[in-house]
Amino acid sequence: MPLFRLSKRLDFPPAWLSRSDGLLCIGGDLSSKRLLLAYENGIFPWFSKGEPILWWSPDPRLVLFPKDINISKSLNKKIRQNRFTVTMDNAFEQTIVSCARPRKNNDAGTWLVDEMIASYIELHNMGYVHSIETWRDDKLVGGLYGVCLGGSFFGESMFSSESDASKIALVALANYLENQGFDLIDCQVTTNHLLNMGATEISRNSFLDIINKSVKRRDIKDIWDPNISLKIF
Repeated sequence: MPLFRLSKRLDFPPAWLSRSDGLLCIGGDLSSKRLLLAYENGIFPWFSKGEPILWWSPDPRLVLFPKDINISKSLNKKIRQNRFTVTMDNAFEQTIVSCARPRKNNDAGTWLVDEMIASYIELHNMGYVHSIETWRDDKLVGGLYGVCLGGSFFGESMFSSESDASKIALVALANYLENQGFDLIDCQVTTNHLLNMGATEISRNSFLDIINKSVKRRDIKDIWDPNISLKIF
């Protein structure tokens, strides 16, 4: 498949035209309108400092259906020790900045360059991007953030400064979204960590079929209340 170059016009080529590695197009901008259009069409940005903006739509796609969240015995034991609390949208900027810090194994997280952070903060202020935060003794020790459109949550990144803190955030998110009738949590690309948490691979076509209907469910968009403490079990 060819690699498309975006112009200033607000559009994307069809996601199914992505290359075998999932890369669809290059260029464009990170405006709020373009980002929302990307997610609505199963596309997301992912690039490193010094690179042009790269847009992806991998096949297969890793997703987590909220009801399928898997809690290991060791994680369940840690949760039931009741040492953590989980909130939403209480520390968005702190969460996304923490997600951007390089990790010990030098994997995902370093791609969150300054312009990406600024764009997601803008979308957060518009009510489209949300964070889930894990706290211990009033200290932020883990969390995640993502884009919410209709009945879909498009997960972007997570972090932990304490073992299992991001897993606890994901468990709380999945439980909450299941109760709210959400269709899926998009995990984008496959990792063993997320597979162990209950995520599964589906074809790009199946993913696009689901979100095409799901993102139109605007009636369940306004569920994010910073005053709510999320239940972990």
